[in-house]
Amino acid sequence: MMTDQHLPLLEATPMLAEVPLLPHVISGDGMQQMILVQVNPGETFTIRTEDGHFQCITGPAQVPMVSPNGTMPPIFVPPGYVSQVVEENGMRKVLVLPHAMEFQPSLPPVPPHLPLYASPHPAMLHHPHVFPTELPHYVHQLPALPVYSEQDMMCHSMSVPIHEERSVKMQEQLQRRLKSGHLGTTNGVPFSYNSPGPFIKGGQAAMHNGNSKGRTGLAASPTPPRLKHSGRTRGSPTSSFDVKDPEEEVRRVQELLSAVCKPARERHYMHGGRSETGCALLRQVRHTLTSVKGAPSETVAFTTLCGTPDAPAAPRLIQRTKSSISLQWRSPNDNGSKITGFYLEYHEQGKQSAFKEVYSGLAKQYKVMRLMPSTKYAFRLAAKNDVGMSAFSAVLSCCTASCSASPPAPPSPPRLTEAGVTWLSLEWGAPCGSASRDTLTYILEMEDKESDCGFQLKHRGEEQSCTVKELRRFTSYQFRVLVAGSEGTSQPSSVVEYRTQPDQPGSPGKPSLRCPAEPRSLHVIWEAPEDDGGSPVTQYVLELSHSGVEWEAVYSGSLRQHVCEGLQEGTWYKLRVYCQSSGGQSQVSEIFSVETPPLPPGPCQALRPAGAAATSEIPLCWDPPVCDGGAPVAQYCVEMTQSAEEYQQQVFCGSDRCCTVSQLLPGRTYLFWVKACNPAGWGPLSEVCQASTAPGPPEQCSAPQLILNTSTSVLATWQTPVCNGAEVCAFRMEWGLQEGALELLYSGPLTQYEVSDLQPATEYRCRVQAASAVGAGLFSDVATVTTPASVPAAVEHVEEMREGPLGDVMAHSPATTLALRWKEPNCHGAEISSYNIDIGEELPLSTGRTSYHILENLQPDTTYRIRVQAVNSMGAGPFSSVLKLRTRALPPEPPVLECAVAGPQSLKLKWGEGLIRPQTSRGTHYCLHMQLGADRSICIYSGPSHTFKVQRLCEATDYQFSIQAHSEAGMGPLSPSYTFSTTRSPPPQLKAPKVELIERNKYAVTWEAHQPMKGDLIVYKLQMLRGREVEQLYKGPVTSYTWHNTSASVACRLRVYAGRRSQDGSELWGQCSLSTGLPATEPPREHRISSCHEPQPRRSWPLTDEPFATVLLLGFVVLAVLFAVLIQYFVIERE
Repeated sequence: MMTDQHLPLLEATPMLAEVPLLPHVISGDGMQQMILVQVNPGETFTIRTEDGHFQCITGPAQVPMVSPNGTMPPIFVPPGYVSQVVEENGMRKVLVLPHAMEFQPSLPPVPPHLPLYASPHPAMLHHPHVFPTELPHYVHQLPALPVYSEQDMMCHSMSVPIHEERSVKMQEQLQRRLKSGHLGTTNGVPFSYNSPGPFIKGGQAAMHNGNSKGRTGLAASPTPPRLKHSGRTRGSPTSSFDVKDPEEEVRRVQELLSAVCKPARERHYMHGGRSETGCALLRQVRHTLTSVKGAPSETVAFTTLCGTPDAPAAPRLIQRTKSSISLQWRSPNDNGSKITGFYLEYHEQGKQSAFKEVYSGLAKQYKVMRLMPSTKYAFRLAAKNDVGMSAFSAVLSCCTASCSASPPAPPSPPRLTEAGVTWLSLEWGAPCGSASRDTLTYILEMEDKESDCGFQLKHRGEEQSCTVKELRRFTSYQFRVLVAGSEGTSQPSSVVEYRTQPDQPGSPGKPSLRCPAEPRSLHVIWEAPEDDGGSPVTQYVLELSHSGVEWEAVYSGSLRQHVCEGLQEGTWYKLRVYCQSSGGQSQVSEIFSVETPPLPPGPCQALRPAGAAATSEIPLCWDPPVCDGGAPVAQYCVEMTQSAEEYQQQVFCGSDRCCTVSQLLPGRTYLFWVKACNPAGWGPLSEVCQASTAPGPPEQCSAPQLILNTSTSVLATWQTPVCNGAEVCAFRMEWGLQEGALELLYSGPLTQYEVSDLQPATEYRCRVQAASAVGAGLFSDVATVTTPASVPAAVEHVEEMREGPLGDVMAHSPATTLALRWKEPNCHGAEISSYNIDIGEELPLSTGRTSYHILENLQPDTTYRIRVQAVNSMGAGPFSSVLKLRTRALPPEPPVLECAVAGPQSLKLKWGEGLIRPQTSRGTHYCLHMQLGADRSICIYSGPSHTFKVQRLCEATDYQFSIQAHSEAGMGPLSPSYTFSTTRSPPPQLKAPKVELIERNKYAVTWEAHQPMKGDLIVYKLQMLRGREVEQLYKGPVTSYTWHNTSASVACRLRVYAGRRSQDGSELWGQCSLSTGLPATEPPREHRISSCHEPQPRRSWPLTDEPFATVLLLGFVVLAVLFAVLIQYFVIERE
């Protein structure tokens, strides 16, 4: 069917034209055709069945198929192949042959995130198939192309400027044809925009689990050309497909493919190394392919990694004003990871400034505001996904509008002055604010919705009115006006819609009869006019005439059929019809003449008894009908029945007008009818005549019905027999054990009698006789009855069963089950069949014949009142005494886990109600789990407490914990995982810094260095203390500092802090070191001399930082010990 030659990729695949095949199969549903699809070795044929499943046939095979409507739809052929129709032995075959030419078109971008459908396992078809709603597809052994979703197709068809609307309309029309599976044909050969071949970017393809994703980087033009349909009819020759020049056909295919924005939606299926594409319906084809050379190699599946998006195209300018610029862009290829945002940057050209971000988000258009007039700006765009950000697009340079010049204002919409059948006259006014000296050009554009070509130019000039001609009648058109001046073209006016006038419709078809004429009515139908004048017909008027001179309208409405009633039988009538629409009234149709047939005769008169009735005979006579229907009466027929609901039987047929009905029952009332017949048929029945025979003794009674009320009483009932004309006045009932020894037990007018004080399980016999004033009838047949056993006794010893055969079942759900057992009561003569268990619900629970039962689906921790009742064939016995049982409680739910205190090496967790006293040993206990790996966790705490401190942890690390509760009811479920993090630990305290005097009032301060902590840089902060004042001298990573003291007369001390600086810039400082005083310096000479004569100041002991810190630390230690003792006493011990 295909060759192993590697063929180039195609964006579109030609399809075979519809070719009528032979032989035809004629059925009641229409024309059918049998099609044999030949599948060669190494090829695969795929078809969708009626139930929606896919079936794959692997060659060599021949698949018989049936086309239900007798037509052959287009089918897909592989890329690089052409079809040829040949005729062999009176049968047409469609051959798929390799094409001599090669195609090299480009493919548009493919969304990588769309899934592919996996087809079912291949199966052979052994019976003819009716074509489904989708087309079978011959599949080449190559990987499949990706599928475009409708969202991806619409992202490339956003709003465009006004001059491109026509192209957009044509593109939307093409996309709708792609979705519906019907494309235009070129020279009789249909084309499809599906891409069955593979496309590999950079020599690689991504496949995963049988589904593949392709990448393409080129986009086709968004303005496809209009498709022209061939005028070839279905009966035209198909051997050459009407293709005159193959090169011309190839050129048309390439032009059509290059104009497509994206391929139409296509389904790809990958199964067992075969790529299959979903197609349209294949109704009729017999396929024979040649040049088969070898089978393809096995398929290897692999998946490439996701990458950053491709660089997007430069944004496109949509609109600009004096202070704003509107931009629009398209989404680039996301390379396997969905795009999460776009970043738009700009800068003013002519200035040495960097690009600044002006927008970030998922929208694909943005309006940049607050710009300067007549200024040139540069814009660039980048896309970002979860992997990273793409490179920036090419720079778009555009300029804002000038302040001095502005286009004219939009004009008012055009107004309709007059409308005709094929023309519309429009006028419009000048735009607001236009000066009289300005020369304005008006542009009138029109859009025809049916053509899907957008707005087209109809008038351009200085006139303010126009008449648009050569329009279709009664068709709506949309119009808008633009104004062009020296400053530019204005925005279009608002769109208005006007419609042309309809034309006068043609005359309807000649009336005819839908069914044969009836004597008093005619069912007339007619065809709609061939030309409706452009508007739908709103009314048809049917006229009727006896003589053809005076016409009477008998119907007026929208239907094309009417039943003319109230006519005379055997009369000629003439009919004609005309129609009306909004375009006027049509001419009358041709006249139709018809005659009504005659009627049968009317009903006979005065049917009555001719004399006295006997016990078995009734004489009858009657008068002829008033209306004979236009023909003499040939014979009469008498029918009889005993009631109106029964079937009427014929008792007489002849030409006489009297008869005697015999073989009747005595005392019965009969109903009689008579009807007459002429050559037109039988007439209706006459009025009913009621007559009765003479009375007689009652009929034999039917066997009495014996109803068991209880086990010791029986109710005997019987029906009143036919009285034969005399009312039944008494009944006699005989009762006994033996049939020959029955005794009279009752005599009276009632039809029932209750016999009591009977023996249970005993057989009795009974018969009944009816009597009237004429005499007594016969005894009825003997009826027998056996008294049944009574209901069972009450159930005793109902108790709960905790151990036994149901112990294993109870262990799984003790909170919703209860097990019961009891002793079997006395059956009272009938075997016990089941038991009813009442637990307080509307209907009791029914069980089999067993002495125990387990109740399921009960409410946990609920008390039930249980009663048991035995049931046998006679009924249910009394309930047992009430047994109160209570179900167990459900296992407790896990509490919410919280982190109370987080430290560098510990986490204090709490749950439940917080710090409360623990419950007793029979209460709820908790089990705290910590996750150690992906599938491993350990229990770090188990007990009644609601808090626990996890120690020996690593700093700045996430830990996962879960908790579950358990009680007497069992172990509860495990809570979801909670994640808590330890904090970062500050650096350790430094030793006191060393201070060395370098020269007068100049000191060198050094301190010890710390190693970096988990990659965090260690920084230091040097502070000087002057009494209570603190001054920072240095901050940085160096461990030394040279300081010049400017205030030598004040006592100063130095201290150092160590801190961690994380990668995000935050700092965590530790405790300060002990302070160090400055070394003493030799005072000046004059100062030493003057100090001898001055009095010595009093010695004081100032509280420096070190003693103050020591005192503060001791105070905190004492306070902490006190709080620990209180917590130990009041919280932990009392729990």
